[in-house]
Amino acid sequence: MSNSLTLRSVADTDQARWQELMHAYADFYHVELEPDALAATWSWIKDPNEKFWCTFAQTQDGNVIGFTQYQLMHRSLSGELVCYLSDLYVEPAARGSGAGRALIDYVFAFAKEGGIANVRWLTQDYNVTARKLYDSYGEKSDFILYSFPVR
Repeated sequence: MSNSLTLRSVADTDQARWQELMHAYADFYHVELEPDALAATWSWIKDPNEKFWCTFAQTQDGNVIGFTQYQLMHRSLSGELVCYLSDLYVEPAARGSGAGRALIDYVFAFAKEGGIANVRWLTQDYNVTARKLYDSYGEKSDFILYSFPVR
């Protein structure tokens, strides 16, 4: 991680900045946020009983330039928990700064410290810039995601 970056958990006072980043993240993926999505997700982050966390990447001058959100999930084939990196976003002007790698490495360290053997995540095919970073960690899996609305 660059010496000019700090990684930290979100605080109650960060909600407005987090919402800005979430909107930018949704725009990047051409997704319209569901009406209650931000409130629900913020409540997961702030609830100590939820296994869902958010970490910010912040520059030395205090500017938050990105975030990752991650959670634990059960994997029935191994009988173990895995860490699912749900969301990773770095502002376009800060891409290439090392923030994305620092955030991923943070989640890896979190998993290792918790005895979690695997970290996984998804991305879009067209997210070429991020995929270059992800590919530096190893080969992508051959799984294909199916996602169908049911309401």
